[in-house]
Amino acid sequence: GFKIGGAEVSRKHAGFIVNTGHATARDVLDLIAHVKRVVKAKLGVELETEIRVIGDL
Repeated sequence: GFKIGGAEVSRKHAGFIVNTGHATARDVLDLIAHVKRVVKAKLGVELETEIRVIGDL
């Protein structure tokens, strides 16, 4: 799947992000933002984020 740093969209289920061994929290959040932008642009659907970020990055 699409990858940013060590975070990758799962090849088995697009609703999951996989840590390939060295993902940072920033990698994961950037990947989430990218996926949301692409889905909005291609399908006109605004995805909701199910995680809650605590603290500053």
